[in-house]
Amino acid sequence: MNDHTLAEEYARAQLFFESKAYSDAAQILAPIVEAEPAHGAARLLLARSYYHSAQLGRAEAELERVLERDPVDGYARLLLGRTLERRGGRAAEAATQLRMAESLGQSLS
Repeated sequence: MNDHTLAEEYARAQLFFESKAYSDAAQILAPIVEAEPAHGAARLLLARSYYHSAQLGRAEAELERVLERDPVDGYARLLLGRTLERRGGRAAEAATQLRMAESLGQSLS
């Protein structure tokens, strides 16, 4: 994909996400993230799309990648905490991420 196509596809994925077509957004975003792994906004939107479409394992994996690049991303920590809560049986891990998100100024409400 060339840069122009990537930008167009990213914009298209945002439209799908905004219209709550989360699985469709994820399908568009996955090749973008594969082509441009350092595109943080695309990776975070992919994680959000996975979260909202209940693909929690994939959401967790993408959020961990986001946090590898930017460990002080409070929103990614919040979403990771929420993802771990939804996956069940990981309350302690979730609580750690949520505390970190809050300490980074991310509101938990």
